[in-house]
Amino acid sequence: MSDAAAARPDLPEGLRVRALQGAELEQHLDAVAGLRIAVFRDWPYLYDGALEYERDYLQTYRDAPQALLVGAFDGDRLIGASTSTPMEDHAAEFAAPLAGLGLPLTSILYGAESVLLAEYRGLGLGHRFFDLREDHARALGRSHVAYCSVQRPVDHPLRPDLHRSNDAFWLGRGYAPLPGVIAEFSWRDVGHDVETKKPLQFWMRAL
Repeated sequence: MSDAAAARPDLPEGLRVRALQGAELEQHLDAVAGLRIAVFRDWPYLYDGALEYERDYLQTYRDAPQALLVGAFDGDRLIGASTSTPMEDHAAEFAAPLAGLGLPLTSILYGAESVLLAEYRGLGLGHRFFDLREDHARALGRSHVAYCSVQRPVDHPLRPDLHRSNDAFWLGRGYAPLPGVIAEFSWRDVGHDVETKKPLQFWMRAL
């Protein structure tokens, strides 16, 4: 584990974070699907998810031997999850925008998502997610970690008045947005009947 991880304050009693791969990862994927549906339904993703789609999407992690699930547990209940795969194993829609950087995809670990139930935020779990994700990247010989976040119009009618983005947290972790490196992915927003494309801004840091 990294020095940064070792320096984190202890989590509240009953909470634990584990790095899971292989069979342990697979046994928790239905719970990850439920978390994605619940957390991404809120702003800014507004994702109207379905379990059948989630199971198909999460097949990526069953098929990728080097995939990682960082699971946050309250007792035996999964209350948060952070997933990662080698960049070349993930969806082409996310890998293609990075082609112009001159950086081999095989040097990048892709952080696909981090989801955490609202009542557990602010306890340091987000840092644990990033610590273990970055440790995994180093163990695989990867030099960079990247992920992307959805971009919504500033005048979107569902934007909460008190919404605070994760930008300050990510910048504090050493990540920065990659200018002009935008992926596009489609999903159905809450209250809509059809899928629409959304722009997603890439963020990255060198380890």
